Parts: sequence; structure tokens; C-alpha cells
Amino acid sequence: MATGRSSAEFTAALRNREQLIGYWSLLDSPIAAERLARVGYDYLAFDAQHGLFGYQGLLNNLLATDTKGSTAVGMVRVEANDLTYIGKALDAGATAVIVPLIDTAQDAADAVCAVRYPPLGRRSYGPMRAQLRIGPDPADTHEQTAVLAMIETADGLANVEEICATPGLDGVYVGPSDLRLAIGGASSTDPSVQDEFEQALTRVREAAETAGIAAGIHNADGASAARRLAEGFTFATVAADVVHLQHIATSHLQAARGEAR
Repeated sequence: MATGRSSAEFTAALRNREQLIGYWSLLDSPIAAERLARVGYDYLAFDAQHGLFGYQGLLNNLLATDTKGSTAVGMVRVEANDLTYIGKALDAGATAVIVPLIDTAQDAADAVCAVRYPPLGRRSYGPMRAQLRIGPDPADTHEQTAVLAMIETADGLANVEEICATPGLDGVYVGPSDLRLAIGGASSTDPSVQDEFEQALTRVREAAETAGIAAGIHNADGASAARRLAEGFTFATVAADVVHLQHIATSHLQAARGEAR
């Protein structure tokens, strides 16, 4: 299987707080995933929480990510902090899981427990496709599989230092839409809470740095991702295929009509 970067290389880079850039996918389109995996991104993140994926779709898109010419590994935002959801994503071959709605250090510990086999955790053994990418041995899996906790709620922000200090947690990932709502925004893009939002991002970033784990954030576009990386986030995602498809189709329609943009 000719991929540009192995799970071992990616996870090591993530844990070393090297800068990584990914792309977010909501659409169940393996052909699109196969093309996106060749662009040069470090990872493709498939959204099983809000995206349009069933399990077969998730599996097919992870397979497409690992085709010849790919530079990316597959990452999955799972539906919930649940042993079954996390295990199925990992068994399908995800290199990393993003776990939503982490409010406390105990939530983070539960997520870590779900990605580790006994005696370190509670993941049930049955790696199916994952053993072809990483191998069947639990030690290799633990070395090469990452778990990321989403910080997107008022409680998650309040407890972010304790969350980041959770043993075995590889990083945190800011969900900006929910976080902006959590700090009092009237909408997911409300500019009236921008100062509070930036303060929240600084707190998350600094908590991760102190704990020595990765700090990631979701972004609407590449320019925003570049800004956040320059500020000190260690990985950033550009989002998302369904939105960008509409944007580029609209721009071409306007150009064809001779309309000003």
C-alpha cells in the first residue's frame, strides 16, 4: 500500500507537536477522498458526528485515503465518546479519532481508555482492517493510534488544563462554532464575542503547550488555518468539502454570467 505517510510517522509528528494540516470531509464520496488524499494534506478528517457517513461509507473513504499517491492518513470524528463508536472507527483503519463534547478530565480519560487495549484500556480486540495498516499487536497500535479531545463547551474550556493533563491524551481540538456559542455568541460566527473567543483559544493553546500535547483547530479556509498555526496551534484543519463545493460552483456560475464577485 503506497501511502505518503504512515500512521507511525503521522502519530509521531502529532505527538512531537509538529505542524500538520488537514482537510475536513462531510460527504460520503470515496472518489473525492481519493483525489483529496493526493493534494498534499497530512490528514483527511471524516466527520461521523455531523457528516453524511454511515459505517460502510466511513470504511470506503478510509480505504480511498490509503490509495497510491496519497500523502494523508485518515482521521475520524466519532459520533460520541463511546467505546463502540471509537472502536469501530479504529478497526476500520483510522489513524486518529477526534472525540466530541469532552467536558472533564474524566471524559478525556474515558476516550483514552476506548483507544487502548487491556490492560491499559477497554478497547475490544478485533482490528479487522486496522491490522493491515498498523499490525495486530496492541503495542504497535498504541504507538501509532492517536486520540484527540474536542474543546467546544463551557465546561470543556473551564476544565481545559485538567483535560490536557490526562495521561495518554495526544491532543485537543477546538470546535470553534460550538465554542463561540458556549461563551455567549448568538450564532456560530457572532463577532460580538470575538475578544472572548480569542481569549478562549489562547487558553486552550497554552494549556496544550504546558501539557506537551498537540493543539488543533477547525478553520473555514486556508488563510485562517495559516493564522492559527502562526499563533501556536500545532495542527489545523481546512473545512469542508460540501461548503467548498458550493462556493466554487457559485464562483464559476457568477463568472459565466459575467457577474461581479
